[in-house]
Amino acid sequence: MQFSLRPGAARHLALAAGVLSAASFLSSCNKGGGDFAKTKSGIEYKIFKKDGTSYSPREVAGGEDATYKDRVGKVMSAHIEYRTAGDSVMMKSRERQFGIPVRIPLEALTAKQLGAEPEAFALLQPGDSGVFRFNADTLYKRNAHQLAPANLKKKGNYIILTVKAVALQTRDVAMAEAMADQQKMMAEQQRQMRTYAETQDKADDVILQDYIKKNNLANAKKDPSGVYIITTQPGTGLNAKAGQIVTVQYRGLLLDGKEFDASSKHPGQPFSFPLGRGQVIPGWDAALQQLNKGSKATILIPSSLAYGKQGSPPAIPANSPLRFDIELTNITNAPASAAPTMAPPAGR
Repeated sequence: MQFSLRPGAARHLALAAGVLSAASFLSSCNKGGGDFAKTKSGIEYKIFKKDGTSYSPREVAGGEDATYKDRVGKVMSAHIEYRTAGDSVMMKSRERQFGIPVRIPLEALTAKQLGAEPEAFALLQPGDSGVFRFNADTLYKRNAHQLAPANLKKKGNYIILTVKAVALQTRDVAMAEAMADQQKMMAEQQRQMRTYAETQDKADDVILQDYIKKNNLANAKKDPSGVYIITTQPGTGLNAKAGQIVTVQYRGLLLDGKEFDASSKHPGQPFSFPLGRGQVIPGWDAALQQLNKGSKATILIPSSLAYGKQGSPPAIPANSPLRFDIELTNITNAPASAAPTMAPPAGR
């Protein structure tokens, strides 16, 4: 449920001081501000305009903003937050994007967009804040083509979207700012990763060394990145290189032995990807360059080179070093025009 105009994984710019947080705004809106109005498509909403340092309700006649036609073709920057009916946070863009707003291209609404987020965004003018309630199953069907998970609906079959509309921009200006913001976001992400890794890597290395000793993993070799590689069957030929397509069979485990992913679950198909292109966790990119075709190995990966402090819930807890048993079945040169693919989930 992201709506940003950006190249790649770009993120966006911090909101000025004095803007209400999404959580406090949501709380104040639900305590006051009257009942929810409803669009013809069924979206429940409350719209608030900013008056100095406070907010006041803004009426939207008939659930349609007649001025939206003047915003079509432009881009709205906004902070957004999704919550369950039980007030659990599903996604908060301020945290995910380091305080940088998402950018939302505004288009003429189609019939398929009625009842979903694009219609909600169309009700907001720059500076507005809004709270929207969607039927959870309806929203999931539109965005994920399935019903909402049962645990999400324990306290009600709806999802709350809170939006703070920051600014309206032309596409050219929005794209230029998005590119600049991408660099800021990447720099901040790298800074946080370095800070995290400095302390977490030391703790993880103690855990991995203890694991190697307890499990009698002979000939464990630590590469410069911090990954331990235990070759259990040598292969033939040259080691794989960055840019080549590697094909692997694998099994991923937590250090307590719990399996969280395996190629046998996909179903039994080997996994192929371009090596060293950031399409898998960094520990894989590092370790597989130490292996050749036909080799089998156990690789032990510190959490900073796996799923870090976020983990990959519910299968992989935060700060989890991981074990992978891998067979490198093939290495080929990438076609000159090979298009990039999306990184796979969970253990891949």
